[in-house]
Amino acid sequence: MRVEHLIPRLRAVCGKENVITDPLELRTYECDGLTSHRSIPALVVLPGTAAETAAIVKECAENGIPFVARGSGTGLSGGALPHEDGVLIVMSRMRKILEIDPVSRRAVIEPGVTNLSVSNAVQHLGLFYAPDPSSQVVCSVGGNVAENSGGAHCLKHGFTVHHVTGLQIVTPQGELTWLGDGTGTGAGSGDDYDLIGAFTGSEGTLGIVTKIIVKLTTTPQAVHTLLAAYATTAEGGKAVSDIIAAGILPAAIEMMDALSIHSAEAAVRCGYPEGAGAVLIVELDGPAAEVEAELATVRTICEKAGATEIRAADDPAQRARIWAGRKSAFAAVGRISPSFIVQDGVVPRTSLPAVLARIAELSKEAGIRVANVFHAGDGNLHPLVLYDDALPGEEAAAEVLSGAILDACLEQGGSITGEHGVGVDKARYMPKMFSADDLDTMQLLRCAFDPASLCNPGKIFPTPRLCGEVPGKHRPAPAGIEIF
Repeated sequence: MRVEHLIPRLRAVCGKENVITDPLELRTYECDGLTSHRSIPALVVLPGTAAETAAIVKECAENGIPFVARGSGTGLSGGALPHEDGVLIVMSRMRKILEIDPVSRRAVIEPGVTNLSVSNAVQHLGLFYAPDPSSQVVCSVGGNVAENSGGAHCLKHGFTVHHVTGLQIVTPQGELTWLGDGTGTGAGSGDDYDLIGAFTGSEGTLGIVTKIIVKLTTTPQAVHTLLAAYATTAEGGKAVSDIIAAGILPAAIEMMDALSIHSAEAAVRCGYPEGAGAVLIVELDGPAAEVEAELATVRTICEKAGATEIRAADDPAQRARIWAGRKSAFAAVGRISPSFIVQDGVVPRTSLPAVLARIAELSKEAGIRVANVFHAGDGNLHPLVLYDDALPGEEAAAEVLSGAILDACLEQGGSITGEHGVGVDKARYMPKMFSADDLDTMQLLRCAFDPASLCNPGKIFPTPRLCGEVPGKHRPAPAGIEIF
């Protein structure tokens, strides 16, 4: 069946005004935050409830129509790229905080709820929601679940998967069910498969989230933020290693190089030390006495590593000023470059100096600037490859440089992604990190959830396998044999 034949049925499910068919309006959804990949969906539907979402998916499944879920569209890997012959299911209408339980420290929310709004809703209770991507003002928690998002404070507090205890999902067949402790029956108590762990970070390929039970964290007694300026990123990197080696686990350790500092200053006037080749932001939280002792140690370590200036703040307004530059870094680069690629690789902390030096070499060889902004504490790099898409060939050259940066990460025993996901952007790099057997095993899990391969197809895997194919070389399954 062609997708246009579903229009009357989907309008009956969620209202005519929530089924978008106008070609100009459809273009609004042609990409996520990764603008280098674009595809116009055949149809866009905006459900308002879990039941409506299930009904939409069931219609797609019964008629062999591919479908893709989308949250706020802030993703940076093309994970929410629409299928040109399919339905894009946009979850932005489902943005209610359904329940807050301060005693058990949990909240039940819909997938369209923005990340920061959860913390804002429970702040008066002395609680907060720990995962904090830089886009937390606008990114949705449903999207955070899809990508297993982290943020600046994931070093100490963990990623999204560490703060989710239950998920209501719509399966690729259109059935509503719960994963984890969401039904009140004790599901997910420890005796089951960790389906939440499998689902979180699956990039929308195993189903669609319709409710999320999140853990809330007690607001720390004290928070101190320290900013240290260095002449080079290598000196800052040494401070990072020395802090961790001292047995201190900060809530966050972030670093920016000179180019990213310059762009942030132009955008938000954050007032970072003039002429710094790098700035290190270290945040400590916890009991007041512990934080004070750790702050003194961190200051000493930063001084020994060659800091040219150190600032410390415990006042929320002062801390926000220090964080302003880092939080705005990605968008701020637009002030100094017409276009840029946001890369996302991971290396061991001890390899930071070597990889940063290699990135500088690659940048010089290509004649393309690279601004470095990264979660230094866990080695999660976000090099920003700057280019002008109006110049013929420059976008392609930037893509080559971007791939070479990932190669440098892998050579150091790292990963092709830390939190932005694989999507369509990095699928071609998966064989560099995983063997054919590894990829086959991953696809078998996907096929267990989605044997028809209709749920967010074309993502993660470089050569998507039909679920009726046997592992190994691409061969059809023998007659009479079914896989899942």
